Amino acid sequence: MIRMLKTLMVAFAVALIASPVFAQEGPVGSGLFLTKTFGAGLVIIGAAMGIGKIGATAVESMARQPEVAGNIQTAMIIAAALIEGATFFALIVCIGAAN
Repeated sequence: MIRMLKTLMVAFAVALIASPVFAQEGPVGSGLFLTKTFGAGLVIIGAAMGIGKIGATAVESMARQPEVAGNIQTAMIIAAALIEGATFFALIVCIGAAN
């Protein structure tokens, strides 16, 4: 919980530092580009957190029960591949939404 709170504080600080960029006037479609970029960033962050959690849990499970390490590793790789597939789909939706 503390780690997530620190991550949110860092994200808020970065957004605060980047506020002059948001204040600039640009072409009419620039707000849409910012939204697509923000969405793509959220997708990547979510996928990284998910795959990291899967990896950490799998290694911990392998350490507790070394005799089933092969089964755990197979399940981990399948779950990570499913997360990556969903991530690529979400990225395509975010980036190609307005084209």
